[in-house]
Amino acid sequence: MSLDETSQARKLLIVDDSKVSRMRIRAFFASHCPTWHIEEAGSGDEAIASSASFQPDFVTMDVNMPGISGFEAAELLMERHPKVHVVMLTANIQESSRRQAASLRLNFVAKPATEASLQQALTYLLTPQ
Repeated sequence: MSLDETSQARKLLIVDDSKVSRMRIRAFFASHCPTWHIEEAGSGDEAIASSASFQPDFVTMDVNMPGISGFEAAELLMERHPKVHVVMLTANIQESSRRQAASLRLNFVAKPATEASLQQALTYLLTPQ
């Protein structure tokens, strides 16, 4: 990943029902990608609603949240915004979740939201689809 890729003004939507996880993810991206605009959503439903006006380039998506699942939200976001790049960032590391992520052609990063896992998520987000 080059400095150019992280210095361009992009939009990131962080979707996670855990405020602590959202705070950690936001702090990492604010530090590594200071020109990016960041918004948060606490559920898949909120993500769908806010994406209409925010139009994110990138999304980090949890799987287990109230309302629709992260997989359902990711699928809807990708249908409505074909250029959005979504990474599943979740503690739900069951094989069935990994298979579902693969079937949607989504990268899968296991929580907790550590420096290493968030670096992996950033690398996936910046990798051309």
